[in-house]
Amino acid sequence: MVKNLLFISAVFLIAFSSRAEDCNAMVLHEVAGMPLGGKYGVTRVATVALVRAAHFESGHFFVLPSPDSPSFCSGATYLVFLKTIEQLQRDGRIKLDPETLDSLVIHDGQRDGEGVWGRWNANGPGTARLFYELNLGTNSTDFATAKPGDFMKIFWTNEVGSAEHGHSVVFLGTEDHDGVPYVRFWSSNIPAGYGEKSVPRSQIAEAIFSRLDKPANLTAIKTAPEIDPYLASLITRRSSFPEAREKCGL
Repeated sequence: MVKNLLFISAVFLIAFSSRAEDCNAMVLHEVAGMPLGGKYGVTRVATVALVRAAHFESGHFFVLPSPDSPSFCSGATYLVFLKTIEQLQRDGRIKLDPETLDSLVIHDGQRDGEGVWGRWNANGPGTARLFYELNLGTNSTDFATAKPGDFMKIFWTNEVGSAEHGHSVVFLGTEDHDGVPYVRFWSSNIPAGYGEKSVPRSQIAEAIFSRLDKPANLTAIKTAPEIDPYLASLITRRSSFPEAREKCGL
């Protein structure tokens, strides 16, 4: 499993070197470097571990996920996002100011829709809404145009919002099992935690893919509302997929 991720990462890193605007290769590279296992959990312990995993210090951003701590899906994909931004900074491909970098830090008790992490972690299309709001990249619902390394929000049912059942993942591709289409992804999955998973395409009711290609636009968070009212409302309100599409520019 890990070898497969490393192979995919290597292939896309070659493409990345010739197309600097394509961040999917780097996303896959960071996925390959994440811990394996650690168990899935939405406990206080998992939240504390997530807060400790990413911090901003002396003008630099550090992302150090623990291999032994429990984790959950949105936290897992956010750490990959942060590690990608961190590496882009180190490579000199983007240059974010300290205020923007500080806005990426996860704060204990951060509400849904609040700041970058609060948007990413919210019910509904949190990542896609963030990408649309800050113009970080493109959103799509089309499996035919999805690429490994896209961030993906899976909706297991047609519910969006307070009654939804969803999963935040990094899309790895599709495959065929005895004539049945499957979707492969990486995340923190029940019950094992960090790792790959493959599910029948028929189990996914809806999906939104978000492709990072304008990471420098993260600076726009400085002028964005502190709280996104749409995402903040989804913790108590039932929405719909048509509304989610509209809020993500689809």
